[in-house]
Amino acid sequence: MAERSGWADLRDQRMKEPGAAEAYDAARLAFELGRTIRGMREDRGWSQSTLAAAADMTQSAVARFEAGGTVPSIPVLERLARALDADLVVQVRPRVA
Repeated sequence: MAERSGWADLRDQRMKEPGAAEAYDAARLAFELGRTIRGMREDRGWSQSTLAAAADMTQSAVARFEAGGTVPSIPVLERLARALDADLVVQVRPRVA
């Protein structure tokens, strides 16, 4: 009988597949963006529906975004930032070694 692999072994194996690192980075970015927007929305005491109306989006689109389920375009980020009275800052910086 074959030995079962643990989660760490499966993750390590999958991360070696072509495109896996890029997909992981995209998922991380989507999660971090969603978490930031959710925090700003909650700090204002807004519901997802309130933010959606202010950003001319649907509540379900806001929910998917906050959950990290989508990577938004820059125009969508601009609408969310404007609705939250925030500045959108996009940077490309050299990595620190």
